[in-house]
Amino acid sequence: MRKCRTIALVFLISFLINLPGFGQQISKEELLFLTPNWTGERFEDGRPKVADEILDRMKEVTHEEAWAVLKNEGYKYQYAENWETIHSDRVLVGRALTATFMPGRPDIHDAIDKRGKAEGKRGQNSWPVDLLMPRDVYVANQFGLHIGGPTIGDNVGNAIYAKSGNGIVYDGAVRDINGLKAIDGFVSFFSSYHPSHHNQAGDLNTMLIGINQPTQIRQVTVMAGDVVLGRDGAVTFIPPHLAEKVVITSEVVRLRDMFGHSRLREGVYTAGQIDTRWSPEIEKDFSQWLNNHKNDLPIPKEQIEEILRERTW
Repeated sequence: MRKCRTIALVFLISFLINLPGFGQQISKEELLFLTPNWTGERFEDGRPKVADEILDRMKEVTHEEAWAVLKNEGYKYQYAENWETIHSDRVLVGRALTATFMPGRPDIHDAIDKRGKAEGKRGQNSWPVDLLMPRDVYVANQFGLHIGGPTIGDNVGNAIYAKSGNGIVYDGAVRDINGLKAIDGFVSFFSSYHPSHHNQAGDLNTMLIGINQPTQIRQVTVMAGDVVLGRDGAVTFIPPHLAEKVVITSEVVRLRDMFGHSRLREGVYTAGQIDTRWSPEIEKDFSQWLNNHKNDLPIPKEQIEEILRERTW
């Protein structure tokens, strides 16, 4: 009976490690299958590549603005809060490259490690880092592990920043916190800090089971290519096909707020008029205000002209 169980276990491990993407980068075909709503440019591996221009404009978006758009589109679980941060006064925006770790199990870990070494790879925590591209955000599910959990210290942090020019969203503990803080531009969100190491003194605590597969960060399902918006201690993960809509909606809200505040200061309207659904007269005034100020507003002139074209007054 014990021999049968051993054979079954060996068969199960062999089956698991040979699943497409197990411990490795997901296949291009699977990425295309899982991101059917994205029709724009992609990286060579199939990951959606939201335009740099949208990423630039995303830096002004608030969580409230993103949340409203996503909720209306049926995406109810895209917001994760209560993070520790590095450079908390800055905004993190980029394209997600995901990694999923699980609690260490020697037989599976060693099988994955053996296959990686045959491909010329070294420590598993560096495998996703090697795939980072400029403006990526390394998004890692480290299952919240604290003591014995850190796979990111100042060495890996510097490698991440050198590859991406960006930071991390890391559901686990980091180490070498002072060294990470010294990396200017390494805007990061993580669960905790601990001086230990993920696999230290013979303890096998974690193992990498997937790269760019769907992963869970807190209550959010994150997909490779999602746009990461990190600010004010929280992170929103925006599906790539909704990124432009989030940006445009945010810009319209910002313009309406600027107009409303201006007219309130001038005494043209009351707070009650501005803080409720606008009358046709106010909407017409807003359109005229946009047209008169389109060269002076902190929104691309082309976007303001597009808004004006879509209005009927």
